[in-house]
Amino acid sequence: MGDTDELKRINYKLAVLDNELQALDSNLKSVVNILVSVDQLTLASVQYNQAIYAIAAQIKDLFIRYSLNQFYATHRNPLNKCGQKSFSQTDEDGITLEIVRRLGLGKGCFAEFGVGNGLENNTIILGTLGWKGFWVGGEDLLFDISKCGRLHYIKDWITLDNLSQHAKTGLGLLGADSLDIISLDLDGNDIYFTENLLETGFVPKLFIVEYNGKFPPPARFQISYDPAHKWTGDDYYGAALMNFIDLFEKHQFRLVCCNSFCGLNAFFVRNEFSHLFEDVPKDIRDLYVGICYHTYSTFGHRLSAKTLETIFM
Repeated sequence: MGDTDELKRINYKLAVLDNELQALDSNLKSVVNILVSVDQLTLASVQYNQAIYAIAAQIKDLFIRYSLNQFYATHRNPLNKCGQKSFSQTDEDGITLEIVRRLGLGKGCFAEFGVGNGLENNTIILGTLGWKGFWVGGEDLLFDISKCGRLHYIKDWITLDNLSQHAKTGLGLLGADSLDIISLDLDGNDIYFTENLLETGFVPKLFIVEYNGKFPPPARFQISYDPAHKWTGDDYYGAALMNFIDLFEKHQFRLVCCNSFCGLNAFFVRNEFSHLFEDVPKDIRDLYVGICYHTYSTFGHRLSAKTLETIFM
């Protein structure tokens, strides 16, 4: 009898243990199901937040577009109504094209100092008109410059010691005697570089420069020259619009436009072409555009390196 009772007790304990294991397995499945549900909820939450951000970005872009259209419609300078972005940072391309049209320029020569990685700047649009030119900058380009027969690139950190020599080298690469358009945007010593180019004989028909829009006319400001200057994202960069006006007036240039979108780029033409811009206000208060950093979240399709290579081939 003793062995039989002991066997019964063992079987009973095994049965209890089996029930407990089954209960544990059921609980584990519940925990797993809960974790799966939490994971699904988290994923859904992430997707929901992404959707909300996308909608918010679209609303922001629509508001910017509306505000910009209002600005175009009411601005006293007709050149501002021509603003359009294709390859420039904001609406510089459209203004450049209108000035080129007024100047009656066909296929010309350009130079741009400070072009980033080459995918966004002020002179790519000129390549679509059949122009040739050269760039000078310190970054690697994100496309194959060797495939671009009408574009040359001089990679170097720009200082007053090498600027004019790079400009002369660029002209030599183009086989040209002069430049029709110069664009300069280096986030720092811009006014010193502009002065250097003008004083060493580089006097284009159109000169595009970046100004520090924080300083409205008649306020004047310019940073001290520093060959190692790097912009750190603060307001210590460049020069006020009035400083550029003072400089360009000495070299017989006239301000004809400040771009509407962000109030950063100023367009100067030689005085001899003033008769082509009689509808442009002469009062600086009607030309100045204050700084505005509200830019589009997205703009069109992603730019392909092949597009640049095709434009300048």
